[in-house]
Amino acid sequence: MATCDVCGREESMPYRCRHCGGTYCSDHRLPENHDCAGLQNWGDPSGVFDSGFDDSVNQQGRAKSVASRVTSTGGPLSYFRGNMTYPFLGLMLLTFVAQYGIAPALGIPAGSAAWRDLFTLSTANPLYVWTWVTSIFAHGGFGHIFANGIALFFFGPIVERHVGSRAYTALFFVSGMAAGLGQIGLSLLLNTPSAVLGASGAVMAVLAVLTVLSPDMRVLLYFFIPVPIWVITFGYAGLSVLGMLSPTTNVLGGNIAHAAHLTGLVIGLAYGEYVRRQGVSGPSNLQLGGGAGGPGRGRGPF
Repeated sequence: MATCDVCGREESMPYRCRHCGGTYCSDHRLPENHDCAGLQNWGDPSGVFDSGFDDSVNQQGRAKSVASRVTSTGGPLSYFRGNMTYPFLGLMLLTFVAQYGIAPALGIPAGSAAWRDLFTLSTANPLYVWTWVTSIFAHGGFGHIFANGIALFFFGPIVERHVGSRAYTALFFVSGMAAGLGQIGLSLLLNTPSAVLGASGAVMAVLAVLTVLSPDMRVLLYFFIPVPIWVITFGYAGLSVLGMLSPTTNVLGGNIAHAAHLTGLVIGLAYGEYVRRQGVSGPSNLQLGGGAGGPGRGRGPF
């Protein structure tokens, strides 16, 4: 038997506080119920309130704290908070270097079977799941990566500011993968071997979202012709439809994944309509630069 240090009750199975060494009954066993000297250690992860049963919660909290410090203002990744377009552009550039610099240096020439297995989503190997992602960031040449990169640079941040970084990131990856799978799916149906690479499907989804949210947003086509964004989006979509129906016309040039463009367009239009019904609206003009404070009045090129 032992006596509670607070109330004097006799206890056959007393509780001994591992922080102050006292003996207590069930009513006074908690540190805050017996004025434990360890209360001054409040906030210490290994202090008075570390009972042991919630270690997993504490570990999650510490992990979240580390993540917050890394991405918070002043942290090494703080620049990318609300700016996921820039990591996407960086991955496109790194993948381009890997395609035409690193891979050939390692004995994997551009266009070889091993190269295609790394960077393209193809009808030959549609279940190479890594290519569902790598094919989004890989491109077929300088013109290809420049066109997709400049469109994503100008339009991506606007969509991100209006739908949020998580939704924007999901839109980019889902539309990019679905576009590639849609292209090779059609090729399989037509029994036509093909391979696809590039972020065009994701870019079309971004354009489509903006077209739904702000169809009259003015942009500068070829840097000097002001047109509403819907003209660019549906004009390009129309050329893709024409390219699918008349492959020999090559209205957008050869080796264009028209089905991928249209798949991205449909996903973007559907998601744009969804967020529009949630009360989200877009800017009237294309903003260049700036933070997350909303659209400005600058006009940018496309």
